[in-house]
Amino acid sequence: MSLPILPTISTTFIILSAISVAIGWAQIKQRKVEAHKKTMTTAAIFAIIFFIIYASRTIFIGNTSFGGPDNIKIYYTSFLIFHITLATTGAGLGIISMVSGYKNKLSIHRKLGPVTSLVWFFTAITGVAVYLLLYVFYKGGETTSVIKAILGL
Repeated sequence: MSLPILPTISTTFIILSAISVAIGWAQIKQRKVEAHKKTMTTAAIFAIIFFIIYASRTIFIGNTSFGGPDNIKIYYTSFLIFHITLATTGAGLGIISMVSGYKNKLSIHRKLGPVTSLVWFFTAITGVAVYLLLYVFYKGGETTSVIKAILGL
């Protein structure tokens, strides 16, 4: 089996980001504030690298439509929309969490950080599932524009 290079690399960066968030969460529980800041910055950098690869691929190459059986396509599409919603929410929460942490607005950061982390974990998990469904369990469909790939048009 041959896996597509850019989706494999970008998925790896989202996994690294989630692992970094988990490590950062453990660090702050141990009151290792400076280590937490560095680790969470690393997690953000991994997420940004993912996004740059993903966005570049989407703009210049397109997205891969689901290539699995038609009878489960609706479930895949629903799952993909859920993942996209989670990812968008997670990115927004991540930005707010990072800014509030860097600006030392700790009352906001302490409330938002755990929620952001959980959303990010689910984003990473569902992102890996999308990758597996598109490239590992089934042969990817046509690579086309985002709207066509999502809606299967």
